[in-house]
Amino acid sequence: MTGPGYGAGALPVQGATWLPDRRAEAGFFICDLFDVLPKDDMASMEHPIFSLSTRPDRRILSYERNGAEITVVPSVRGLATLFDKDILIYCISQLMAALNAGREISRHLRLTAHDLLVATNRETSGDGYARLREAFERLAGTRITTNIATGEGPEVTTGFGLIETWQIVRATKGGRMVQVAVTLSEWLFRAVLSKSVLTLSRDYFRLRKPLERRIYELSRKHCGRQPEWRVSMAVLAQKSGSASPLRVFRKMMRDMIASDPLPDYSLAEEPGDILRVTRRDLVVLPGTGPVLKEATISAARALMPGWDIYALEAEWREMWARSGRPRLRSADAAFLGWLKKRI
Repeated sequence: MTGPGYGAGALPVQGATWLPDRRAEAGFFICDLFDVLPKDDMASMEHPIFSLSTRPDRRILSYERNGAEITVVPSVRGLATLFDKDILIYCISQLMAALNAGREISRHLRLTAHDLLVATNRETSGDGYARLREAFERLAGTRITTNIATGEGPEVTTGFGLIETWQIVRATKGGRMVQVAVTLSEWLFRAVLSKSVLTLSRDYFRLRKPLERRIYELSRKHCGRQPEWRVSMAVLAQKSGSASPLRVFRKMMRDMIASDPLPDYSLAEEPGDILRVTRRDLVVLPGTGPVLKEATISAARALMPGWDIYALEAEWREMWARSGRPRLRSADAAFLGWLKKRI
């Protein structure tokens, strides 16, 4: 997959404050299965399962939308956090790389702790290993009850942990984990087998705030390769899993719009309490792409009554970008001609 943010060495977008790229500090030979593209399962991208808190969160979370129901129950160590999810993303990425290479896979994995830390842009200090162990404990202790199916099959209400077991296979004399064995839940493993996953930007692991990561996940899931995606602030707050009041969530989103931290996607607020997500590779800078006159927009409305003209314009711009961004004698005539073909 190509595009801004997918290649190694991508630069932060303007105004973003990403974490340093610790992958470059590894200093070790990187094997093929280490440097794989990160993958995330679509079910947990779509629905709020992980806590956005960086402190122990012992709430019982309940979510229901469009027939999907989720209850998340913490252990005494609290709910699994969005940063804990890095472990699952790493596991899914390894399994998908092996599956695509035609290798047999299992939900029982053996990981090198150092590789996991480096691949997910975590510190490899003693504190980094200690936090990794705490993440394993939260993932194993958090219990999910849901009717959301992964892969094909009937809707079944299921209860499970995010990981079934984990074990330190080998440790240093000082007790620092070296190799770890992990057993994923059947629910998550089915998502891998059915390839119900999406590729993330490598720079996902450089986002500092849990809400930034969560909004990126939702943008990747819902906007994806479309030109843009619109969602109300109220629905976005629910889908994100934010525990903040709507007015506070709205302020956090406005701050995010101003800092513009997300790889691959840009955010904007629109009238009606709407957030618009736009693919960065389709953003046309002033003076570098076709500009339509207001009269053209009015003519388009007359041609396509009842249609979202701005959505059609975005689709036309995407087509123009895919075709190599050719120079147009008249952008207005080209757009209206394209609309007439649609009719």
